[in-house]
Amino acid sequence: MRVLGVDPGLTRCGMGVVDGVAGRPLTMLGVGVVRTPADADIGHRLVAIERGMEEWLDAYRPELVAVERVFSQHNVRTVMGTAQASAVAMLCASRRGIPVALHTPSEVKAAVTGSGRADKAQVGAMVTRLLRLAAPPKPADAADALALAICHIWRAPAQNRLQQAVAAQHALKGRTT
Repeated sequence: MRVLGVDPGLTRCGMGVVDGVAGRPLTMLGVGVVRTPADADIGHRLVAIERGMEEWLDAYRPELVAVERVFSQHNVRTVMGTAQASAVAMLCASRRGIPVALHTPSEVKAAVTGSGRADKAQVGAMVTRLLRLAAPPKPADAADALALAICHIWRAPAQNRLQQAVAAQHALKGRTT
């Protein structure tokens, strides 16, 4: 499975592509960030993120896009920018018919490091180890994007089995009533 992980942000939107399946060594295919100037108009910044996202989708052809789920922060301005960048990523993928999965920061940290409270350095170190890289990807947004992709690859099989079990349970209930 080839997954494009997106760590959304207006100034730096992390992008990372990982290929592999759960239980096997994973391969990093690409990592980087789409940058926009903080002093630019919001509309221009979102267009720049869209263009960058489209370039990544064209270059790597992912089967799925994993985006960090926006969570409440104290700084409303920051959370709004993150949500807007997240929406652009989801829109670009959905427009192409590519499935989108959302993962919370603590879910990603737990999947990659074993602790939902891991700091950025710990996430970077584990991404480096899991992908057999010479050094942690910089900036941290890039490492976080790779962590999102890894998280999805590892968690997707269990999530799919759970969804199938729930669907089967609902189908069974429908037949007995």
